[in-house]
Parts: sequence; C-alpha cells; structure tokens
Amino acid sequence: MKKFLAFTMAAALTLSLAACGSSGGSSGSGSNADNSSSGGSTSGTAFKLGGTGPLTGDASIYGLAAQRGAQIAVEEINAEGGAIQFELKYEDDVNDPEKAVNAYNALKEWGMQISLGSVTTQPGIATSSYNFADSIFALTPSASSPDVISGKDNVYQMCFSDPNQGTASAKYISEQKLGEKVFIIWKSDDNYSTGIKDKFVAEAETLGLNVVSNATFTTDSKNDFTVQLTQAKQAGADLLFLPIYYDAASLILTQANAMGYEPKFFGVDGMDGILTQANFDTSLAEGVMLLTPFNADDEDEATQHFVKAYQDKYGETPIQFAADAYDCVYAYKQALETAGCTPDMSASELNEKLKATFPTITFTGLTGDGAGITWDATGAVSKSPKGMVIKDGAYVGMD
Repeated sequence: MKKFLAFTMAAALTLSLAACGSSGGSSGSGSNADNSSSGGSTSGTAFKLGGTGPLTGDASIYGLAAQRGAQIAVEEINAEGGAIQFELKYEDDVNDPEKAVNAYNALKEWGMQISLGSVTTQPGIATSSYNFADSIFALTPSASSPDVISGKDNVYQMCFSDPNQGTASAKYISEQKLGEKVFIIWKSDDNYSTGIKDKFVAEAETLGLNVVSNATFTTDSKNDFTVQLTQAKQAGADLLFLPIYYDAASLILTQANAMGYEPKFFGVDGMDGILTQANFDTSLAEGVMLLTPFNADDEDEATQHFVKAYQDKYGETPIQFAADAYDCVYAYKQALETAGCTPDMSASELNEKLKATFPTITFTGLTGDGAGITWDATGAVSKSPKGMVIKDGAYVGMD
C-alpha cells in the first residue's frame, strides 16, 4: 500500500527542503532544540500538518521519536511528487498540558489544516478539546487514553488504547504463565498509567491471575521506589507489572538491582525507550518484557526500510513512537487520497472529509500485527500489540 523510494533520494532533497515552514529550528540528528520541521513543499501546495510533543525535558525520547518518524514519512511522500504533499511543523510542549495548549495555538496561527495531536497523554487530553472545538482533525500517534478521543468525533488514535493494553497484558501474563504473584507499581496522577492499571486489575480478576498488591507514586515522588519495591518483595511477588513510562521504570530496575531483588518485569508501550535512557545501565533491562505495536528487528521490507532511513538520518534505532508517527502520516495520505482532498481546502472542510473517510479505510502500516489497521467512528483504533522481550540489548518477539 505504500510506495517506498530509496532513502538516499529523500535525503538528497533534505537540505533544499528543510527551510520551508521552519520558525528557527532545523530538522536533523541529535538536537533536542529540533522543535520545528518541514516536509519541503511550498505553502499553498501542501497540507499543513502540525503536532505537539515533548522535544525537550524528561519525556523528550517520545516527542523526538514521533517528530522524526513523521519527518521521514513526509520527506518520502513529498519526494514521490504526487498530489499529496505535506508541510510538517512540531512545537515543543515539554509534556505539560498548559504548554501543549500554547503550542497548539501557535500551530493554529501558523495555519495548521490537519493535526498529529499531542504525543503524550496529559497534553493530548488538553489539546484534543481544542481540535474538536476548532474542527481541526487530529490523528495522534501515541496519546493513548480514552479521554483523548472521548466525545470528540474528529480526534483519532494510531496507538492502541490504555484499556486495551491493560487487558492484553493481563491475558498475556496469564496465558504464558509468567508470574504466580503479580505486584503493580503505577503512577496515580497520570491518566495513562491509571487507565492501564484499572483494566489490568479487572482482567486479572476475571482470569484468576494473582495480583498480590499494588503501590503508587506521583510526579513529585518518582525518584525513590524503595518503599514500593520493599512492599513487592515482602509480598513475594515474582513479577512486577509496570504500566508507566521508561524514565521511572529505569529507576525501578536500578533500585531493585541494588536491593538484590530479581523479579520478572513486564511493561507496556511506555517502556519503549528504556534502552536509550541516559545514564541507565541497559544490562539491567535484560529479560524485561513489554507489549508494543512495533519491533525494529522485524525482517519485513517496510520495517527494515524505515529502520535504515531512521538510523541513517538520526543515528539511532527507532522506537514504536517513531513508527506510530510514520504510520500516521501515511494513513493521512491514504485518507486524503480516498476522500479526494486538496490543500486549498480549509481545515473545517478537511475535518468533515476525514471524519467520513477514516472509519471506511483499512491501513497497512509498520505497527500492529499485520492484519491491517482500522478505526471506528469514535476514533478508536483496532490493531493488536506484539509481545517483546529485551535480549542482548534488543527487542525480540516472544511469540
């Protein structure tokens, strides 16, 4: 369904294209200041595509991955020279809802016609309300809470939702008999974490999975997990379920090791990025299991094309946030073509076209299990996660 050109062709165009749509940043490798980018088409002949994400700060691994994945897709599509061309711009929201709204307003002033929403959940909940009020269609790569799309018929998700992750994790742990006593460490002031945890607990009860207890933390207490780990160890837990982001998870692994506590660890898509966490001993992640929609080691042609393009451009292996954003841009291309959209249409006109079109298409992308990605009219995506385990510093399929 996708047409892939050699990455060298897209890369050759980068220098001549990068200035369009930029407000002072430049797209390129390794800079956390990379807060704006361009697909290289002249305004008026391209769809203006905007998004917000944490390009700096603690969650910047996620934001930069999404921005860069989208950038590669835009460059490939524009290099094809077809009717669908994009001009891409990301604004830094530092994983903060208030800053995300400011970033959204900057994109709206820029002339954003279609949106990639926000990368992380709390900003995504905030900006999605504005997408709805302003009739600007959004397809977020990774803001996975149901609250992002609830009551907003023009806000869609590429990532599988938090409840689905919780349910799928409980089923996987139960079916694979990964732990006899499960302990959950979750973040109580985060919709992402609480949504996954709640569904996990409900499904575990249905399946007879033994959840011995759980412990919480907050943004203000995410540096010391001694109490939670001691509780888990005293409860005899042989598996810790971590529905949290990689930064806190890396500290949990480090502190458990210092205590001499060696349970199994099972995470969800927020765990992706732990292997590139600064100052983290990645050997401690050996054997960590997680559910994710993307595996950079898959041998299919589309995945390897993307991985090579990403490594060549940014010097690192892409995580699933990059793949989800890449898929978002190609899904937009398919939907815009299907709906017969043109870049001279207003945001509200495109909004109506895309609301009618997205529930009718089946998209084949990098993420999911290969069966095709579909959406219902609520914006919820239908695709399945993959079970992964970290071995020798890489993700390996568990299936």
